[in-house]
Amino acid sequence: MKNLPLNPELFINNRKRFAEHLKPGSIAIIVSNDEVPSNADALFHFKQNSDLYWLSGITQEDSMAIFFPDNPDPRYREVLVLVRPNEVKEKWDGRRLRKEEAIAMSGIKTILWLDSLDAMLQPWIHLADNIYLDTNENDRKASLVRTRDYRFVDEMRSRYPLHQYERAAKIFKEVRGIKTALEIEVVKQAIAITHKTFNRVMQFVKPGVMEYEIEAEIMHSFLSQRATSEAYGSIIASGDRARTLHYISNNQECKDGELLLMDFGASYGGYNADLTRTIPVNGKFTERQKEVYNACLHLHNHAKSMLKPGISVLEYTEKVGDEATKQFIKIDLLKESDVKNEDPENRAYRKYLYHGISHHLGIDVHDLGTRTEPIQPGMLFTVEPGIYIEEEQMGIRIENNVWITETGNVDLFEGIAITVEEIEAGMRKK
Repeated sequence: MKNLPLNPELFINNRKRFAEHLKPGSIAIIVSNDEVPSNADALFHFKQNSDLYWLSGITQEDSMAIFFPDNPDPRYREVLVLVRPNEVKEKWDGRRLRKEEAIAMSGIKTILWLDSLDAMLQPWIHLADNIYLDTNENDRKASLVRTRDYRFVDEMRSRYPLHQYERAAKIFKEVRGIKTALEIEVVKQAIAITHKTFNRVMQFVKPGVMEYEIEAEIMHSFLSQRATSEAYGSIIASGDRARTLHYISNNQECKDGELLLMDFGASYGGYNADLTRTIPVNGKFTERQKEVYNACLHLHNHAKSMLKPGISVLEYTEKVGDEATKQFIKIDLLKESDVKNEDPENRAYRKYLYHGISHHLGIDVHDLGTRTEPIQPGMLFTVEPGIYIEEEQMGIRIENNVWITETGNVDLFEGIAITVEEIEAGMRKK
């Protein structure tokens, strides 16, 4: 990774939280992601299994983490499994981790090579009653490809059919949803990189610039600040293209008089920032653009004020919809009759705001966490209402990231230009 080394206490603490949820007499085995082929003999860039990274900080392929708190031999209660360094392979693909390096990164003291694992694993399994295995239980998962974690489940059930199997994903959903202070420090690094990048982009944008030129500026700024990568494909959408939520073509000209919606964030040390700002291409909002923008900013601040322990994401979203309805009447997008006759399952405001207001954030941009149970202190959320008006070829979204406290939340993007006046002033610095 390009980032500076992270504090291994982050991962040590994560493992402790995970192990506290294991039943007595249990062994947990978490495997890395596949290396995925693209075309010919090429592979897509390798992305580590988020759960394995959260536990170990290891980004290398063909890795495993094994936890057996009740192992009679204390040396093997935490084990990190790595592929053995191979001189020939390293000439082609680069250096692989040595044991001492993996220990320093993860804080796990016992390192085994993958080619020696079988002889050790079988007696551990025989000592255990329960086997925790991991799968991707993201509610929005759409891929039908049977990935390594699912294949590993098949293999283990075939070899050890009489054990009790448990879902590690249920634990991860609970513990990964709560971010520790050590995790938030890494998120703040990603946010600082994103902040500096936004300031740079505000001074770069002008009529006639291409969306992809802005994207290039973002990537240059990220990498020059040691970002691991971009957190997701940057959305650089000028004019009517801003109404497409996941617009990533980024191939059109930004024209005088248009608004430019930019949704981007840096990834640092595996943790992500997620920023959206909407700015005028020529540096000056029109009166109508200002009116709609301020309505969106009002919604943003209103939503942020409600995001606190005790409310569920679903309940919070519904209440933000109530405020959106009032704002849309105020800026002449809705009439009282539209609201009176609305379908409760498809409320009138949804014509102009057709996505959720917040999602969990962390190692994954859409991170693990509940939508139906009460929000808890330590959760990290985006706040991102938008207003999308087809008739005016306008799309506006404003997004910050907030960390939930005992009584409310902390806006981690505090200080990043967000008001009309701050954005116009930032763009004048050209």
